Amino acid sequence: PKRAFCGCGASVHLFGQPIRELFLARNWLRFPRAAPAHNMAGVRRGHVFILKQHVRDDIWLVFDANSGGARTRLHERSIRGYAIVNPAAAGQAFARAP
Repeated sequence: PKRAFCGCGASVHLFGQPIRELFLARNWLRFPRAAPAHNMAGVRRGHVFILKQHVRDDIWLVFDANSGGARTRLHERSIRGYAIVNPAAAGQAFARAP
């Protein structure tokens, strides 16, 4: 999509397909809260990314489908201020054909 592509990219990254309900970052908050770990999602109003590897303190290497300038990349980012959710805990609820 032209907008809301961080959720689209995150759904493709985790579930292997774009899941329209997850295009909006706020819909990721339907997943249960979790501790920061590999393949958990960091969510706040208007943005979502996938945690890949802990670096130090609150800094994680993340898969970010909208890291600025319409770029998708892996980069280090603070998770401070983000809700951490577990998409795998309820993934089957969304994992249907688009």
